[in-house]
Amino acid sequence: MATELTNTRTNCGMEPAGTSPRPRAWIYTPTIDLLVGCGAWSAPLLLLTTVVASSKTAQWSFAFYLLALLFNYPHFMATAYRAYRSYDELTRYRFYTIHVALLLALAGVVAHLWYPALPWIFTVYICWSPWHYTGQNFGLAMMFARRAELSPTENERGALHLSFVASYLMLMLSFHTGASSDPMIISLGIPAVITLPARITLAAFFFGASGWALRSLARRGGWKATLPTATLVSTQFLWFLLPALVELLSGKEAPQTRYSSGILAVLHSAQYLWFTSYYQRREARAAGNEAWSFGKYLVILVAGGIALFVPGPWIVSRVFHADFGASFLTFTALVNLHHFLLDGAIWKLRDSRIARFLLNAQDASSPPAAQHHSAFARGMAWLAGVSAGARAVRMGTVALLLIWGGFDRLHFYYANVAASLPELKRAAQWTPDDSTLQLRLARAEANSGDKDAALRDLQHAAEVNPRDLTAQQAYSEALIQAGLYERAYTHYQKLLALMPKNADGWVNYGLLAHRLGHDTEAIDSWQRAVDVDPRQANAQLYLAQALDQVGESAAAARHYRAYLEDVAKEPGKHHGEAGAVISALIKVADASVSAGQLAAGLQGYTAAIQFAQKSGDVTLQSLALTHSADAQEHLGKIEDAAHAYQQALKLDEKAGDAQAAAIDWLNYGQFLERQKQPDNLAFACFLKAEDLLRDSPGQELSTIVKQREAMESRLGGQAAAVRNQLPEFLAKASSLAALHTTKKPA
Repeated sequence: MATELTNTRTNCGMEPAGTSPRPRAWIYTPTIDLLVGCGAWSAPLLLLTTVVASSKTAQWSFAFYLLALLFNYPHFMATAYRAYRSYDELTRYRFYTIHVALLLALAGVVAHLWYPALPWIFTVYICWSPWHYTGQNFGLAMMFARRAELSPTENERGALHLSFVASYLMLMLSFHTGASSDPMIISLGIPAVITLPARITLAAFFFGASGWALRSLARRGGWKATLPTATLVSTQFLWFLLPALVELLSGKEAPQTRYSSGILAVLHSAQYLWFTSYYQRREARAAGNEAWSFGKYLVILVAGGIALFVPGPWIVSRVFHADFGASFLTFTALVNLHHFLLDGAIWKLRDSRIARFLLNAQDASSPPAAQHHSAFARGMAWLAGVSAGARAVRMGTVALLLIWGGFDRLHFYYANVAASLPELKRAAQWTPDDSTLQLRLARAEANSGDKDAALRDLQHAAEVNPRDLTAQQAYSEALIQAGLYERAYTHYQKLLALMPKNADGWVNYGLLAHRLGHDTEAIDSWQRAVDVDPRQANAQLYLAQALDQVGESAAAARHYRAYLEDVAKEPGKHHGEAGAVISALIKVADASVSAGQLAAGLQGYTAAIQFAQKSGDVTLQSLALTHSADAQEHLGKIEDAAHAYQQALKLDEKAGDAQAAAIDWLNYGQFLERQKQPDNLAFACFLKAEDLLRDSPGQELSTIVKQREAMESRLGGQAAAVRNQLPEFLAKASSLAALHTTKKPA
């Protein structure tokens, strides 16, 4: 029921009654009206849903899918039944029944042909649903107030209406705070710093405005008369305000789809069927049809609801090989959108028929239907007639739809609840072009040990929907895990041609290019990833490392800094990256030193040393110490530099890394030589370095040997004494507490 339900505020001539709330104020009975129509059962059902759904997600989703047959689908058909049941009604709402329907059908074709349109359509549906629910709650609140002859004033109605709008806006701000976690829903990405005070203000307004309006109504008519309206206000609070408040207080985000496809959809649909069945019964009996039956009406709505939702995705998927899951979401969104628009058009109290039955207004009986003689009108009249042929067509169609609906539920059970390999295979036979089902089947195949079958399933999922990022990435990752790097590389080329804004894809493509020896392409790929999303920390790190390897140290340092900034902002997502963080700190400090910013460089080395010490990485701590020693030497802090070298040597011994230790002994020996310390101490350092790399020939050993030979030539006969007493000379070199600028004998 749309908000327009309350646009008219004339006194509708309700019958007087002796008690409050008055007998004519109720639709069926006080109990049914309060529980179903006013949503008084929301609190226990929402609590039950929260408790059960957290432990039995698959079973609970199947339960809601079954409930859709009895509540959700029929409530859509209830609106279609009113608008399409006769030629007069069809033409009366021609704009919605024909033109809007055709426009939405065109949107459905576009969504099937161009997948990126689907998230936009689905987002509109998700954001509109709570507004539709809000309009119905408000409309019913005003209906009950007027049936009880409370005659809300303009201010009372306005306060209640604005409070309902405030609760909806609060929910929308929750939906659009930050990035969306659902690929089918597009978020505006509003920062929490903006939405938080706005949501708090809206919550306060809801309580203030609705509280004032209810108290004002109760003063005039009593709380009993106000009870249905007050219950609907509390229902609005439970449906929209309470989840948003829980999110604000706990920080736990509520999925947006819960408001359109979960328990709220069931509650809203039951509420809708409650008043439409009342309306249809009164309209039928006013027209002289005393045989009207709720059971027959419900069967029509169930069958019609199945016709709206079920056949479309099955036919489109089987005939045109469209992705079944995407097609299902498309039909769901478009049927809902059409329902929202059509509902707002047909449930208006300015229509005397609506007012007469829902507000007990005194009005003449319905005018006789106009006679139409078009072929379409005659066909519809025959189909609704009492002939045996028409009855057979109607009964056959209903039976077929009910069977199809049951079959669809069985398929859902096999694909989502049972989810064992045999059931998944059976479901996949029925809907072979279902990328989501193929992904589940691939996981089951992999768990059973059949990696080849899993890879085929993932490939089929990717082929069914080339623009489904989840399927594409799953297939790409499977190719990489299988060692099929060339195929993965080619697949990413095709994927990125379709989705050039996929930052994760560019990162992975760069890794594959690097593995296959295309380093220039790898750098370009990581640069594209950074251009698309500067917050891609991994891309910043890979790009920095690649640039550093080709000698572009200054450019590398910029990306190292960007990586470190992300680590500082979100340390939680960088667990296990201590080595990368320490290396980045050292590289950034190196760039500062190269730019002549020695103090900044020394500060960076200190941060790296502290981080390495905290993480227990003695190798990188030693590396940071040697770099720090070099910076301290340039700053003239000679004793600090010596102490840093000595600490690094102790850590090398602890780590057992012969190559790192050899380089550090070489650097320390060169440092002692530069500081004009005794040559025999520097010579001892070179001997130690050479001994550590004796079994590892290479460029490092050649450099060490060259240094050792030059110093040995300088020492002459003293070199033999150093060789014979090497441990003592090393101990002395490692424990120098003070260095002097004048050379002294050892």
